[in-house]
Amino acid sequence: MRLRICGMLHSAGEIEFAAIRDMLGVSDAVCSKHLKVLAENGYVTLDKRPGNRNGHDITWVSLTDEGTEAFASHIAALQLIAGMA
Repeated sequence: MRLRICGMLHSAGEIEFAAIRDMLGVSDAVCSKHLKVLAENGYVTLDKRPGNRNGHDITWVSLTDEGTEAFASHIAALQLIAGMA
């Protein structure tokens, strides 16, 4: 799931928490747990901004430089395993 999140962020740059949750088809708690682990490891940043949804802030997620490098490394390893490199 975390690799999927990084893949989405690598393609889009920045994605709203709710969009990630919906694309993954998981609950808020599950999505939040995975994003927390990625953030704790320095792979993503979580940026809360004022929003229009019932007065709640909107959390935006983006890959850090370290996250981008780690994602590229994981993809390269998967390609080697699959014999595609």
